[in-house]
Amino acid sequence: MVMDKITLNDDEILEEVKKAIGITGEYQNAPLIIYISEVKEYMAGAGVEAEYIDSNKACGVIARGVMDLWNYGSGKGQLSQYFKERVMQLTI
Repeated sequence: MVMDKITLNDDEILEEVKKAIGITGEYQNAPLIIYISEVKEYMAGAGVEAEYIDSNKACGVIARGVMDLWNYGSGKGQLSQYFKERVMQLTI
């Protein structure tokens, strides 16, 4: 199945990430928005084009990055190898 690339706004990306990681309601929105922004900046710095970062094609990798960073222990949040590989694939 081939999915067309659909541009999403920040609120839509937040909702897709929440669905992917099983969070409901708005209680965790503030930290999620910060982590989503951090992941998107990482992707942009790696060379992923903005049109892909802000699309449905990147929601899964953004969610993975958010889950990697979501850690209440100081210094323990690290980006996974899977996340890094998917970001590299999106640069191509």
